[in-house]
Amino acid sequence: MIKSKLKTEEQKFLASLKLLNENFYTRKDVVKIAKELLGKVIVTYFDEQLTAARITETEAYNGAVDKASHAYNNRRTKRTEIMYSGGGAAYVYLCYGIHHLFNVVTNMKDVPHAILIRAAEPLIGIDVMLQRTHKKKLDATLTSGPGNVSKALGIYTHHTGIDLRSEFFFIAEDGYKLSKNKIITTKRIGVDYAAEDALLPYRFIIKDNLYISGKKLANAPFE
Repeated sequence: MIKSKLKTEEQKFLASLKLLNENFYTRKDVVKIAKELLGKVIVTYFDEQLTAARITETEAYNGAVDKASHAYNNRRTKRTEIMYSGGGAAYVYLCYGIHHLFNVVTNMKDVPHAILIRAAEPLIGIDVMLQRTHKKKLDATLTSGPGNVSKALGIYTHHTGIDLRSEFFFIAEDGYKLSKNKIITTKRIGVDYAAEDALLPYRFIIKDNLYISGKKLANAPFE
């Protein structure tokens, strides 16, 4: 078991968490789930190193009807097949041949919804994150941007398909409360190819959090 190999404070941290159940992921509304992932905690335990970060920014991708989605028009490839597996799986893909981007698969089997985790706030294992990202000190860039989130948490494409309720890679809640007025909604980043769908208000951010991707709210928020 993980707990037998951890420091006391790490064990206490894990004990404070409640795993998100299957019903959280299998709901139909990917936009609602993307909002509700804000404030949740991603935990990884790879190579006997525990890291955790609170989700601060997400983007929803609405499957077959969303021109920005990898599964638009029910496109199925070896890479995207995991999107059709049903909610609660990890989908990690390589961007520009460099960045490993972590997505949460949602909805039921054969409905390819997914949510990109764009930023997160470090909680546990910051020293490990600094080593992984080759940074000397903690600043907002450590886990701001989807590529940085994955690198800091040790998430790579070979983790695609892992059940996000597993012992070594999961998402949980810890009692953190986020009011509606603390959520900022904007259009997504980097999906101009999606024509009118590029303007959909599918990006969600925790207001005033330092760990946010890109220029701080370069996209004007929707009212």
